[in-house]
Amino acid sequence: MRKTILITGARAPAALHLARIFYHAGHRVVLADTFRYPMSRATRMKHAYEQLPSPRQGFSDYCAAVAALVAREAPDVIVPTCEEVFYLAAVRDIRGIDIKFFAPHFDLLAKVHNKADFAEVAMGLGADPPPTVRLCSRDDLSVMPQPEGLVLKPAWSRFGSRVLIRPSRAALDALCPTAADPWVAQAYLPGEEISAYAVAVNGRLAAFQSYKPTYRVGQGAGVAFAPVADPVARKFVDGLVARLNWTGQISFDFRRDAQGELHVIECNPRTTSGVHYFGPADGLDKAILEGRDARASSTAPMTLPLAMLAYGLPDAIRNRGFAQWRRDFAGMQDISVWPGDRGLLLSQLRALGEIAVRALRNGTGLLEASVRDIEWDGEPLA
Repeated sequence: MRKTILITGARAPAALHLARIFYHAGHRVVLADTFRYPMSRATRMKHAYEQLPSPRQGFSDYCAAVAALVAREAPDVIVPTCEEVFYLAAVRDIRGIDIKFFAPHFDLLAKVHNKADFAEVAMGLGADPPPTVRLCSRDDLSVMPQPEGLVLKPAWSRFGSRVLIRPSRAALDALCPTAADPWVAQAYLPGEEISAYAVAVNGRLAAFQSYKPTYRVGQGAGVAFAPVADPVARKFVDGLVARLNWTGQISFDFRRDAQGELHVIECNPRTTSGVHYFGPADGLDKAILEGRDARASSTAPMTLPLAMLAYGLPDAIRNRGFAQWRRDFAGMQDISVWPGDRGLLLSQLRALGEIAVRALRNGTGLLEASVRDIEWDGEPLA
C-alpha cells in the first residue's frame, strides 16, 4: 500500500538514500530540513521539499511548523536522519503534538545520547563500554588518573567535537566541566574502530550493518567507509535493542582494546553511513514500516566524492600520501549516484556554499556549521 513518508534532515546523504529507497518502493516521499538548499532537495525521487525553522533557535516556531507540515502532508510516518530526532521527539512527547514518528520516547533518546548514561545501560551484552567516569565539576577531575590513558569528551557531543585523546596534564587542568556541560572520561582503547547502523521495531532487530571509517574529518566523522562483519557487534546491538524495547534507527561506535576485544564507546540514535549498504531491493523500507528483516547487499567501499576531496585528500597528504589516497578513491562507490536520478554535484556544491556562508557568519568550521542549528546538548525543551 502506498504511504506518505516524511524524511527529515535532508542535508544528510543518508536522508537522500532513504528517500530513494522509499520512492523506489512506490511511496510518496516528502523531504524537510532547516536549510534552503540541502543536497537531497535536488533529487527527482521526492514529491515535495519543506524548509523548517531551526529548532535550536526557536523551538516553539519549529513545533508550529512541524504541526502545519503534518496537517498538510498527512505522513504515515516521519523518519528522522540527524539530530532533529530529539526535537521531533520533544514535539510528540513534551508538546503532545500527534505525529507518527519512527523513534522511541524522548527520555530514552536522551539517555542513550548522553555518553555517561549510555555507558551504564550498555553493560553486560558482550561488548562492554570501557571504564567511564561522569565529570560534572572541577572536583570530579581532581580524582582522575594519569590523563595519558584517557579519552575525554563532552557527554553531549557528535563527530568527535572537542574530544581530548590522551591529553596532557595541562589540557586536563584547563577543562571546566559543569552540570550544564558535563564531560566523560573513558579508558583509551588503541585498536581498530568500527561502527554499526541498525533498525529495530518493538525491541526486535530488523536491519543491521557494521562498517569501518577509512578517511575522516580530523578525529571525528568518517567521509569514507568500508563494510566489515563482526558478530560481537551484532550480538551487542541485538541485546541492547531488546533490553530497551527500541523502535527506530540506532547506531554505535566500537573500538578494540590492546587484546583485540571489542567495546562499545558511544551511541547515536539516528541514521549513519551504514544505511548506504542497503539497496532498493534489500527490504529496508519494510524493516522501517513493518519490522520485517532487511539484509544489506552492497559490499564496496563508499564515499561522497566531494567530502573525500575536501577532507580525505588533505588528511592523506598530511599522513599517508597522495598515491594511496588515489588508489583508495578510485575503488570507492559514489553514494550520491542512483539509477534514474540526476547527478547531484551541483546540488552538493550549492549545499556546501550554504554551509560555508553559515560558517563565516557564525565564526565556526564547516562541520560545526553543518549541524549547529539542529544539535541538542541536553538543554531543557518545553
